[in-house]
Amino acid sequence: MFKTTDEYIATFPEEVQAILQQVRATIRAAAPGAEEAISYQIPTFKLKGNLVHFAAFKQHIGFYPGASGIAAFQDELSPYASAKGSVQFPFDRPVPHDLIARIVAFRVRENLEKAAGKKKK
Repeated sequence: MFKTTDEYIATFPEEVQAILQQVRATIRAAAPGAEEAISYQIPTFKLKGNLVHFAAFKQHIGFYPGASGIAAFQDELSPYASAKGSVQFPFDRPVPHDLIARIVAFRVRENLEKAAGKKKK
């Protein structure tokens, strides 16, 4: 059971740790107000609810921006294996940090708009 993102990242080989730290930094830069947490036993960023999750696997980094995050960027994500709420960035290709940053920014706007909508009611 992980309590922090650092604990999670420390369980991987150094080269994977470096990739995870870069993904983490990309997310943090795109969502400076988000809080880090562990949810589903993987690193999570929260801002007015879950924002994105990420994780490492044997052959790829899993990135989980939810169904809306995948749908909004489906053309750009088409070169990667993806599902309704997730995408896989394989280790044998550069991680698309610019794309991750744009997806995170989209999710930030989405969560803030949803939270603002709830307050108006």
